[in-house]
Amino acid sequence: MEQEAEIDRLPIDLLAQIFLMITSFTDLAQASGVCRKWKQGVKQALARRQTLSFAGFKMDDDSTARLVHHAYSLKELDISRSRWGCQITDNGLCQISLANCVSSLTSISLWGITGITDKGVVKLITRANSLQHLNVGGTFITDESLSAIADSCPLLKSIVLWSCRQVTETGLFVLVSKCRKLESINVWGTRVPLDCFIGLLTIRPALQIKPQGLPLN
Repeated sequence: MEQEAEIDRLPIDLLAQIFLMITSFTDLAQASGVCRKWKQGVKQALARRQTLSFAGFKMDDDSTARLVHHAYSLKELDISRSRWGCQITDNGLCQISLANCVSSLTSISLWGITGITDKGVVKLITRANSLQHLNVGGTFITDESLSAIADSCPLLKSIVLWSCRQVTETGLFVLVSKCRKLESINVWGTRVPLDCFIGLLTIRPALQIKPQGLPLN
């Protein structure tokens, strides 16, 4: 009679703690396919994760949304475009917006995802009421997304709008006026005139406007 492997004797809670240390989603998927017990362990591990980063992985809408939906304790979500390519679209953001963890997220990064528009960003942001840090740099969002952020994210402390060239001074004024906890904003590469930034400082003098060294005095 074949003896049971030592790892198979571990309770699911302990298996989940081991799987929690695995960062490769490919490895987790393979572990999930070993047996029913391991599959349950992987699910519990995902449910305990407070941080998910897909940077460096080639993800699509369905697989990304599926993982986020299992991460009930998630606080920080990073689905930035990676060097391997990213196929996240508005459909993916809409799917993610339905996850239970979205209302508890404190940090979201959508950096460089060129396949998303205001449609997906607004859908996601509208439910992210605990958000403190947001990176939408390198995307094609407009003032419509900034308006949604201003209305839905009262706790926002920092936002990266790096090279968001369709954002205007109107959207920035709405954002800074409504997000009263905002401490830092990165506007490098935007097409907003310098006078706008000076105006933002009249609204919130302590606001840090990056990049440093802009002639705002």
